[in-house]
Amino acid sequence: MSQGTIMTDISWLTARPVAHRGFHDMNKTRWENTLSAFTAAAERGYAIECDVHLSSDGVPVIIHDDDLQRLTGQDGFVWQRTAAELTALKVGGTSDHLPTLQEALDLIDGRVPMVVELKGIPGRDEGLVASVGKMLKRYKGKAAIMSFDHWLIRDFPKHAPGIPGGLTAYGKDVKLIEAHFAMLAHEIAFTSYAAGDLPNRFVSFVREKLKMPVITWTVHDQPAVDLTFRYADQMTFEGFEPDLVKVA
Repeated sequence: MSQGTIMTDISWLTARPVAHRGFHDMNKTRWENTLSAFTAAAERGYAIECDVHLSSDGVPVIIHDDDLQRLTGQDGFVWQRTAAELTALKVGGTSDHLPTLQEALDLIDGRVPMVVELKGIPGRDEGLVASVGKMLKRYKGKAAIMSFDHWLIRDFPKHAPGIPGGLTAYGKDVKLIEAHFAMLAHEIAFTSYAAGDLPNRFVSFVREKLKMPVITWTVHDQPAVDLTFRYADQMTFEGFEPDLVKVA
């Protein structure tokens, strides 16, 4: 086992399907990463994946994109606005606003697990890991953090100690796979991998050799469900309502 890789009991991470950006309806009436989507996921017993960026005043706000246009119709970037300005924006013309991470945590209140993906913007995310780590340390429910961004993952042990951290990843080519292996030198506890890129030697190694759980993203249909449970442990899904498989 790689020295920096930690083995933590996070069986709750794979106990139930993970609703990608909450249980939304593909942004028809219930939009992604909104309190409505999180409520719908919790009511159905699904774990919740959400994305966070840092506002200009250092508050983790839930939004996938780094710019505001697709979700709010506004110009500019998340990092250019304060949390108050961001949470005043409506999502997709609905009554839902861009929520802060704290709002989502208060809403879910430990009912289902939360998987928080940290979205880094080089030079604009100082304090992101620390802020999220502090919130989750106080949170009474099950929660984990993950990121594609290696510079953020390197900060997980220092700024979010005790919070299970994961690598979000994709790809099968040698360069990407080797970069993923390099992240095992840091204290990661799980991997979230693109379902379409299974199987591969990185996922096989962390599951079989390190006994590390692997969830997949983003599953939309039965072939991807089948692929997930052949080569991984649980799925992050959207666009359909799966059975609660592997519920603890």
